[in-house]
Amino acid sequence: MPRLYQVVLIVSTLGLAWLGMQVVHELGHVLAARASGEEVYRLVLHPLAISRTDASHDKHPLRVVWGGPVLGVLLPLVALVVTRWVHCRWFYLFQFFAGFCLIANGVYLGVGSIDGVGDAGDLLRYGAPRWPLIVFGLVTAPAGLYLWNGLGRHFGLGEARGRVDRRAAVIGLGLLLTVVLAEILVSGR
Repeated sequence: MPRLYQVVLIVSTLGLAWLGMQVVHELGHVLAARASGEEVYRLVLHPLAISRTDASHDKHPLRVVWGGPVLGVLLPLVALVVTRWVHCRWFYLFQFFAGFCLIANGVYLGVGSIDGVGDAGDLLRYGAPRWPLIVFGLVTAPAGLYLWNGLGRHFGLGEARGRVDRRAAVIGLGLLLTVVLAEILVSGR
């Protein structure tokens, strides 16, 4: 039975990390667009789609595009600091999420700068030099791996032998199902 909770915790954490990363990344685009006086036409958040923010890029296109990856790593780091400060029981879950966001956004821009795809392609098309995208990836992805270092025991790996916080597993699964349902319902409108 402990292995079931371990699997639930790992799967729900990965699912929440993926969906949450897309939410904070797109929130970054939206906030940067609004702060720059740009118009947001559409926000795509669906569990079976890659997230996207369609916005005007008339006034400050680089700011709008950079907003996604920059706030996409800063917001989870702020949440990590807050959970550490309040001594949250599930700090390790926020640490995993922050690491996930650092890795995902770093690889997205770093590798994307080579192929010119996604936000990296947009940044290059709007005149950003390639080197800051590569540096962003070289800084954030290893920082994410650093945050992940030593978290295995919380997920029942190694000497933990499948033992995990059952409450975290159940709550994580509930949150994942809630987020999936919310994204499906909201995207249908």
